[in-house]
Amino acid sequence: MIVFLNGQFVPEEQAMVSVFDRAFLYGDGLFETMRVINGKPFRWWDHMERLHKGGDFLGIKIPFGCKSLEKFATELIAQNKMPDALMRLTVSRGVGPRGYSPKGADKPTLVMTMHPAPLAPNSGPVRWKLVTGSLRLPAGDALAQFKTANKLAQVLARAEADAAGADEAVLLNTDGHVVEGASSNLFWIEGKTVFTPPLTDGLLAGVTRAVTIEICQSLSLPLAERAVTPEQLRRADGVFLTLSSIGVAEAIALDGATLATSLFLVEIHRAYEKLLLNSH
Repeated sequence: MIVFLNGQFVPEEQAMVSVFDRAFLYGDGLFETMRVINGKPFRWWDHMERLHKGGDFLGIKIPFGCKSLEKFATELIAQNKMPDALMRLTVSRGVGPRGYSPKGADKPTLVMTMHPAPLAPNSGPVRWKLVTGSLRLPAGDALAQFKTANKLAQVLARAEADAAGADEAVLLNTDGHVVEGASSNLFWIEGKTVFTPPLTDGLLAGVTRAVTIEICQSLSLPLAERAVTPEQLRRADGVFLTLSSIGVAEAIALDGATLATSLFLVEIHRAYEKLLLNSH
């Protein structure tokens, strides 16, 4: 595999980052994961907007402009011959003196890598079993809106899902509300209305979440933000998750309890796949 590292295209064996890099030491960085379709990253500018907002919040200057990065991304896709794949972009604050203070770390590291896209069913969304993670996320956490390189709560939640034989874990916040999946955003259906937790509950504003909201509007499906407990989620008429790598995933069970299915989910999934294929 060819890797983009700080302006250079290099074989992965030569793509080295310092052991003193702050993303390695402290998780001091940001990342974005994008679906690549027909040789182009899907919703590139939405991902760039979130990346730059995160950089502004953390005080990390993104070392290349969005248009330059887009050209680099296109070249990386071509060199790896992966027109349908996943791309991860990682930005670290870089190397600095020992300690938490970011003073002196003024040369950010930027890496882009390519990865195979997950296999999807021939028709309909993937169907996932969910478990509830034991760790709680802080309600109203300002850092939650950015895709930081520190995701230990999500890592441990996925470990719990793996141990339980589930496909994904959902995380509660300190108020007891279900806010998101370890790597996904949460939606559920009641009657003809689609719901998703509010950002103030402490969840990441996913790019695919925003696309799904647009799709609901285009299908004239009422959509509202509302907090939800695990008990309320189990009584919903349908539950699904959204993420850049998969798109739309149907939740069929939560902690061993079977979840209801909704025909509206089929419409949302079909509209997402159509939007994805017609994006370029």
